[in-house]
Amino acid sequence: MNFHEIRFPASLSFGSIGGPERRTDIVTLANGHEERNTPWAHARRRYDAGLGLRSLDDIEVLIAFFEARQGQIYGFRWKDWSDFKSARPTAEIDFRDQLIATGDGVTTRFQLARTYRSGTVGYQRPISKPVAGTLRLGLGQEELQEDIDFTLDSTTGEVTLSHPPEQGIELVAGFEFDVPVRFDTDRIATSVASFQAGDVPDVPVVEVRV
Repeated sequence: MNFHEIRFPASLSFGSIGGPERRTDIVTLANGHEERNTPWAHARRRYDAGLGLRSLDDIEVLIAFFEARQGQIYGFRWKDWSDFKSARPTAEIDFRDQLIATGDGVTTRFQLARTYRSGTVGYQRPISKPVAGTLRLGLGQEELQEDIDFTLDSTTGEVTLSHPPEQGIELVAGFEFDVPVRFDTDRIATSVASFQAGDVPDVPVVEVRV
């Protein structure tokens, strides 16, 4: 698909509003009970990039970025400041942050993922845009070395190990990641007068599947 491996300026995404959305189909039965289903296996995230603009120079940067992506044509990376790493927001990344898979003695290629837990329920989100240079990978309690024990494709989020993990050995990882997104509009309306008065443009951004 059309995607540019470039991150939207992090200084502009800071302060934006957004987060995950789900799609749920609800049918109310004759007895008053509900049937709830979803066609989406994974959430889709939406953001408003306009809220991060703080100066006229920021608007110039935004327009340049928008024009280079040709509006909605090309996707790009987005840093979600509320959810951008495998650890808690106040913690440092550790190679034991996330359980990625359990070895079977054969498989050498694995998809990075982040698991969200509440009580006994968990949801595993595939991570397709890890930030290069931030990945720490381990087998059990032993940390591995990149380019020696494994390689990372930062455009897909896949790691390839030089040797398959033994049966039952846990593959764990810690990393930072971006969200693959595109602009959700082909038009940006800005006014110097309105911006100086405190009115920022509406710049919707939506997650894409890659």
